[in-house]
Parts: sequence; C-alpha cells; structure tokens
Amino acid sequence: MDRIKISTAQFENKSGDKNYNLSVIERLAKKAAQEGSNVIAFHECSITGYTFARNLTKEQMLDLAEFIPEGESIFKLTGIAKQNDIVVLAGLFEKDQNDNLFKAYVCVDKNGLVAKYRKLHPFINPYLKAGNSYCVFELFGWKCGILICYDNNIIENVRATRLLGAEIIFMPHVTMCTPSTRPGAGFVDPKLWQNRENDPTSLRLEFDGMKGKDWLMKWLPARAYDNGIYAIFSNPIGMDDDQLKNGCSMIIDPFGDVIAECRSFEDSFATATITSNKLSQAGGYRYIKARRPELYRHIIGQDHKSEQKVVWLDTNKI
Repeated sequence: MDRIKISTAQFENKSGDKNYNLSVIERLAKKAAQEGSNVIAFHECSITGYTFARNLTKEQMLDLAEFIPEGESIFKLTGIAKQNDIVVLAGLFEKDQNDNLFKAYVCVDKNGLVAKYRKLHPFINPYLKAGNSYCVFELFGWKCGILICYDNNIIENVRATRLLGAEIIFMPHVTMCTPSTRPGAGFVDPKLWQNRENDPTSLRLEFDGMKGKDWLMKWLPARAYDNGIYAIFSNPIGMDDDQLKNGCSMIIDPFGDVIAECRSFEDSFATATITSNKLSQAGGYRYIKARRPELYRHIIGQDHKSEQKVVWLDTNKI
C-alpha cells in the first residue's frame, strides 16, 4: 500500500486498572476503524498505567506485569484488532520466566502479536531492566519501528532505527509537565484539570507552553525531518497518578510538519493518511544517502560508559 491511515490516541488511563484501560483502547480502536483507520497507536504503558509504578515493590510489579505473548492483555488486544479489522499498538509492563521486568510496547493485529519492543532507557521503577535491541517490522508493506519515550531523546536510536529500514516510527510517551533543569519546565496544577470545563484557556496555556508542547516542538519534528520518517507520537491526557499530562498526540511527516494532532481534553485520537511519496521527497532521504560513515563510524562507535541519570520520582525528561 502506498498510503495508509494511522490514528494516534490519547486518553486518561487508570493506574493498575487494565480492564478499564483496555475498554478505552477498544472503544477508540472501534471508532478509528469505523472512520477508516488501518492502525491506531496508544501511549507508553497505556494498558497498565505508568507514574504510579514508581511506588511499587518488585513483587507488585511482577503481579502487574505480563508474559508476552501469553498474557491476557495480548489476547484482548488481538480480539480488539480482529473484531475491528485494525492494527493496535499499546504499552504495558512485561515479565519473563526469570522474573526480569521490562517496559514493553506491542503491535497486535487480528492474528496476534506482530512485534514487541523493550524500552532501551527505562525510568519510573528501579526493578525495570533495559531492552537491548531495536525493533523493525512490516505493516501493510511499510517498514515500522518503535522507540519508547526517552529512547527518542537519544538521537542515535532514531537514526539506527531508520537505518534498519523504518519508514514509520511509533513513539509512545508519558511525558511533559514535569520538573526539569530546562527553563520553563514544571508540573501543571491538577486544579486546572479539574476546572477545565469552566476555564479551558488557563489549562491550554499551560499545556501548550514551555511545560508542555513548546518543549516538545523543540526536538520532536527534528527527529522526523532529519531521518525522513513519519513519527507517530502518542501521550496520555489528564491525570496519571498524581501528575497531569497534556496529551497533544500527533503525527509528523518526513518534512517535520504536524499533519494531525489531538487538541481535545477528551479521550480522543487524530488521524492522518500517510503517503509513500513524501519519504523520497523529504530532505532526510537525501541526508541518509549523503552520509560518509568512514569519517565517524569510530567516533560514534567508540567505547562509552552510559552515565544516564535516572530520576524515579518525576520521570525527568531533559
């Protein structure tokens, strides 16, 4: 297919309530399918909830996490995909047979699991282990990749996924509206969310300012533009445990242009038809071909000890 319709969703998840969260995923997936979408993507840990996990013990995390693909959530996602003839991408905590824990994101169609990715730079709970591989798979003749939240801030991850063939990269997040060292960052007062019907303007100013979208737009379009890919960004709206998130789930084309965006305070999705011609028209296509790796392969690949600072309490995204 030289064109497909993709929806990116946002909703207010409930912490630890997988049945509720899956019911919202089902409702939005059904509506997106009715409107002609081939694919719908949800945010990081959209099945389980996210921020509340900073307070969980390993035993509690193991109770919350699931085996993949044997877990109940994959079974339910497969049913949603089959009943609505739509591909669904969603996130959850994963465990393996050795009680290792991961932040996972899955792609499921009517036949079951298509792809699974483990976050390379996990935050929020000290018992989570890092994934150790990239993920590229095919949907409707398109090469797709997945990078979760902070993985996208490490620019090498996006370029590596592109070099492995990805034309579309799904970028599920739980981000924005948290403290950081950058100017203008910080929490958004939950009272604004509670009063959103009476005063939507004050909430929108916070959501769109430097605590939220203004920061996102400093770097996210560049990931799409520099690499000549479609970026499918998904993020929750509303309260995630005690932190307010601003949604603004969006689709960015290879020119770095936002071609669809959620602007509602409601559980919702935005849809765009993506076309293959932009992949070769955009500057990123030329930049990839113009690379001279003989100049920098030893620089980029030199020995390096990661000094990532993990902040469990506020999941700081710098």
